[in-house]
Amino acid sequence: MSLFFRSLLAALALASAAEAWAQAGGIYTCVDSKGRKLTSDRPIPECADREQKELSTTGIVKRTVKPVMTAEERRVAEDKEKVEADERQRQAEEKRKDRAILSRYPNRATHDKERNEALNQIEAVIGAATKRIIELASQRKSIDAELEFYKKDPGKAPLALKRQTEDNDSSVAVQKRFISDQDSEKKRVNARFDEELNRLKTLWALATGGAVAAASAPIKK
Repeated sequence: MSLFFRSLLAALALASAAEAWAQAGGIYTCVDSKGRKLTSDRPIPECADREQKELSTTGIVKRTVKPVMTAEERRVAEDKEKVEADERQRQAEEKRKDRAILSRYPNRATHDKERNEALNQIEAVIGAATKRIIELASQRKSIDAELEFYKKDPGKAPLALKRQTEDNDSSVAVQKRFISDQDSEKKRVNARFDEELNRLKTLWALATGGAVAAASAPIKK
């Protein structure tokens, strides 16, 4: 075979090898657990537990192949991902709530107004219960006046009169418990508005700071 044909065949073989390497996408390299540097045209099983680098045909690192995780490592990674996802969701929900409360209470006056309205409604209910207690006290005076006739011998008092006394006492107790419940409700309402106010002060300050920053920003021409 002439020198020309031998050179031609060598060139064709080299071109074919280069084409095959390019189709394979590059070459993988790593150092295994024994310290050996390995290379291959596909991911290397001996380095499954460590990072591998995929090189281009020009020797540039195309990407880093992460080690294959064990079942326990996958579980830990999934748990971590879930915690991070839950935290992102919590933060998104917090931001949504902040936008909602800031929209509802753009300033201190609107918040104070709604607090006062809520407390006034409770006071109105307490006022009605107090008025009812006064009415019951008046009724009790009438009942006691009738019972004076049986003071020397209470056992002779009519059953209906005794029942009125019991009903009156029971009604007074109910109204007093109702007033106590409303007093507790006032405390809950104030606590809720106080908590909101603490958060709103921060949000109002941030909103004001953002507005000031926007107003002071140079105008782009």
